[in-house]
Amino acid sequence: MEEANKGTFPPDVVKNIFSNISSIHAFHSQFLLPDLEKRMGEWASTPRIGDILQKLTPFLKMYAEYVKNFDKAMELLKQWTDRSPQFKAIIQEIQSQQVCGCLTLQHHMLEPVQRVPRYEMLLKDYLKKLPQDDPDRRDAEKSLEIIGTAATHSNSAIRKSENLKKLLEIYEMLGEEEDIVNPSNEFIKEGHILKLAARNTSAMERYLFLFNNMLLYCVPKFSLGGPKYTVRTRIGIDGMKVLETTNEDYPHTFQVSGKERTLELQARYFFQAFQKTIEIFQQKNESFKNALKDVEEVSVSKAELGKRAPRWIRDNEVTMCMKCKESFNAITRRRHHCRACGYVVCWKCSDNKVPLEYDGNKMNKVCKDCYCILTGEGKAEGKKKGILEIEAGQFADSSIMCGFLQHSEKSKIWQKVWCVIPEKESLVLYLYGAPQVKQPFKLDFYASSHPLPKGLRICALYSL
Repeated sequence: MEEANKGTFPPDVVKNIFSNISSIHAFHSQFLLPDLEKRMGEWASTPRIGDILQKLTPFLKMYAEYVKNFDKAMELLKQWTDRSPQFKAIIQEIQSQQVCGCLTLQHHMLEPVQRVPRYEMLLKDYLKKLPQDDPDRRDAEKSLEIIGTAATHSNSAIRKSENLKKLLEIYEMLGEEEDIVNPSNEFIKEGHILKLAARNTSAMERYLFLFNNMLLYCVPKFSLGGPKYTVRTRIGIDGMKVLETTNEDYPHTFQVSGKERTLELQARYFFQAFQKTIEIFQQKNESFKNALKDVEEVSVSKAELGKRAPRWIRDNEVTMCMKCKESFNAITRRRHHCRACGYVVCWKCSDNKVPLEYDGNKMNKVCKDCYCILTGEGKAEGKKKGILEIEAGQFADSSIMCGFLQHSEKSKIWQKVWCVIPEKESLVLYLYGAPQVKQPFKLDFYASSHPLPKGLRICALYSL
């Protein structure tokens, strides 16, 4: 707050991030903890805690406010860390303190979410060991009922927080790979696998991270500290297929075929995880398409937009934002309704307000598309895609050179790669696994007069 008062960033940012944590801390430090410590000192004469808990547990409902605001708090923390170098420096300074135990601020902010369920678990254990005729049993049971009510508000957030913790761990293992710590990402499975070479019988050790929406195909890094893996390829679950294969040298092999790349892998326990993940993804997409079909039949026309109340799409009919197609979650992408068309959208796609005629020209929240139509403002032109966002094969007509080459690094096996030197970009040689791949897996040297890095050999098959 001291830095906020200096004008580094708005004080409301701190209040929105930490919600009512100061009230929770005051309750514990001034009431619950002192009363329990005092009773522990009197345990020989008064062996009971049920009366204290029955008196104080109703105040645990204040955790519901913190849990309710937790998703927005995490999003604000991420936004301001990315936006403001001063804010980021303050967070890093806090995290470097010994009292933080080398944990991130996000880890500490998750603790209050888990606190009430922990109380519930400890009180259940206490009751299991308490005799049926014990004088403290009645008060303890009543306290458990109250805590149980408060805990129900936290269970969903706990599941999300555990997933977020895992995402943070993966984020660190991958050397701060972007778009990992995203609440819409749900971790499914990880593990060592063997990747079978396409041209011979060799196999290479690799590591997979499987999420609800993508697969990270990684290479282990043999270093004492720092990141453990390097991401070689991202393959989206959308359009992915898996097929069991037969290999005399390696049992339990299967092929993963995605839009970005096809891999043949050997791993005993991954095949079913892939199948289930793809099935769930397809089911969500199907429900989304069905909802869109229903919407088209009853949607408000452009001429009536804002003049007639729309039919609201039910929350349970869609699983992702009907504008940006991002999956809904309890952390940062909650469901909102556009008051003009009735679509279910996320908060990012409904961050506009316009007066609606059918509601007495009161200001109402609407989606981006309806905002553009009702205000007459045109949509912003899409950002031009960079070279790393376009398939390699699309440079065939606009390149100095493109074609297959043989690539070998540090005397390893020669591999066939698709190489591109774009005509309108810097003179850089991009190496791809195939013409259909967007992300190059190497970006090693300039293709002009610069020498090759030590240990790198290129043998041209042909060039265009």
